[in-house]
Amino acid sequence: MTAPGPAEPGVIKVVVVDDHEVVRAGFAGLLATQPDFRVVGTAADGAEAVRVCAAEQPDVVLMDVRMPGMDGIEATGRIVAGQEQRDQRRDQHRDQHRQQQPSADGPRILILTTFDLDEHVYDALAAGASGFLLKDVTAERLFDAVRVVASGEALLAPTVTRRLIGEFARMRPKPAATATPMAALTPRETEVLRLIAGGMSNPEIAGRLLVSEETVKTHVSRVLAKLGLRDRTQAVVAAYESGLVVPGTGPAS
Repeated sequence: MTAPGPAEPGVIKVVVVDDHEVVRAGFAGLLATQPDFRVVGTAADGAEAVRVCAAEQPDVVLMDVRMPGMDGIEATGRIVAGQEQRDQRRDQHRDQHRQQQPSADGPRILILTTFDLDEHVYDALAAGASGFLLKDVTAERLFDAVRVVASGEALLAPTVTRRLIGEFARMRPKPAATATPMAALTPRETEVLRLIAGGMSNPEIAGRLLVSEETVKTHVSRVLAKLGLRDRTQAVVAAYESGLVVPGTGPAS
């Protein structure tokens, strides 16, 4: 289901995806209480979510991970891939016309889950989701999370997210050394990635490395670009899956 008409400037457009109508209505109703949110669509399964997102171009998607038919993992991958294809076409157009046009970020996806240690949530994070929320989240936590990811940040709760990623990353086969893109990183970029995976914020990394926060932001941007990642959540997944960070270890010393 979609809502007609564009959202006002400054309003965060949200799509809610869940196969239970009561859950969809509940989240949509909560979001509607905030003046800076507008629910532009809802969907009952992954396939419908992909269609609604293509039509409405939301800023944030609240995505249930376990649904009949196309689940939230596949839907997340398709929505993210669709935005990447649009970005590539935009970049090609920009190169042809030599014009600097603002980059339009695609939908940021927040996974809705009942359990924090859920392998399906891990797979959704690896597919491009920016974070996850438990379905019993408080209203204020929900509002904060939507605003955080809409601003382009990942919703990375260090203790819970790192535990989730570490739990399931150790079960996955490690890629061959020659196949990993980690080799493209400089030693300093590798160090920054380890600290990100350790749950450290940019100011904390700056303090650890004795550099400015702007320098850290530059390193983080280069890490994401070289590894083809969207945000810090995907960076943490990549660090664990590649074996760069071992589950159960803290930030590099």
